[in-house]
Amino acid sequence: MPRGCSRPPGLSAMTRAPSGSSWRSELAGMEIIGVDPRSPEAPRRALHTLRAGGLVAFPTDTFYALGAAALDEAAVARVFAAKRRPPGEPVPVLVADRDQWRTLVAELPPAAVRLADRFWPGPLTIVCRRAAGVPRLLGGGGETIGVRQPGLPIAMALCRALGLPIVGTSANTHGLPAPVTAAHVALDVGPDVDLILDGGRCPLGRPSTVIDVTRTPPVIVRAGAVSLEAVQDALGQTLVQAAAALRY
Repeated sequence: MPRGCSRPPGLSAMTRAPSGSSWRSELAGMEIIGVDPRSPEAPRRALHTLRAGGLVAFPTDTFYALGAAALDEAAVARVFAAKRRPPGEPVPVLVADRDQWRTLVAELPPAAVRLADRFWPGPLTIVCRRAAGVPRLLGGGGETIGVRQPGLPIAMALCRALGLPIVGTSANTHGLPAPVTAAHVALDVGPDVDLILDGGRCPLGRPSTVIDVTRTPPVIVRAGAVSLEAVQDALGQTLVQAAAALRY
């Protein structure tokens, strides 16, 4: 069990919160809210938390993400602290649309646009040069930033409703398995998260493919749910594997 945590009270009998309901654990005030498409409660609470600089865990098409307002440097630092993630390693950022993407990057190379046209929304993270004013911590202190448009409605809806990009790194302690259920999140980083949205099991349970388009030809930073063959077909060129890539 991650970090030697005991199972929070009630979690053994409730591996998923009932839709539209919530329960509060005795463990560091952790709260889980079930996602119900008929109820605005879960997104409303999530937006309130994000706007206040808090951390929200929510499902995406790949894994549960640990979210924070991406342009809030203090909130981003909280994400790194919750994950025990080294500051030299980047975290991906989720966007609702191309307009949000443009606020994060210095430019959109043609290769980036082609990949987004083919695979977004979906499990492909595109690494571009970071725009001035965007927190350096998002790129692990470097000059690039990884962005994707998630393929699960709840994740994209949060970005759209917030009106800003959201950090979308997996909601796990650095080096431990990425979570596909809210219960897994609760047992790992739950004590450091302000709110967990339980939307059931993540459909893919695999990481996003990460492609760096700042290099020529583009570089495969991480293999994932989108195949190398599909990426190469979209770009019409052969890619190379990064010899020493940053971890996303």
